[in-house]
Amino acid sequence: QVHLVESGGDSVQPGGSLRLSCAASGDTFRPNCMGWFRQAPGKEREGVAAIYTSGSIHYTASVKGRFTISQDKVKNEIYLQMSSLTPEDTAMYYCAADRGTYGGRWFPFCDAKDWGQGTQVTVSS
Repeated sequence: QVHLVESGGDSVQPGGSLRLSCAASGDTFRPNCMGWFRQAPGKEREGVAAIYTSGSIHYTASVKGRFTISQDKVKNEIYLQMSSLTPEDTAMYYCAADRGTYGGRWFPFCDAKDWGQGTQVTVSS
């Protein structure tokens, strides 16, 4: 069983910063990709950032230059450093991982099969 746990979500003012963390565990955890997704009320879930074992990194256009994804392979953790936050970034943020698969609904983001519980990010004045 794979278990993913996000943390770091909060309520911040526009222009603020947050750092999200995702801790992964499980005897069968051997992903090719881990990433971050988000879903705002009334909107479809979207890929935000992904990082592959190959080193490839992908961002959705709206966060390029503002968000940075990174990983600690030893700890099986990934992070999302977010800066210059705007109200449009308000969403539930989910950590996800594939199962050594590829393609799928969110390509070029992870072929997400395992998901965390989500952490809420709210940006408002």
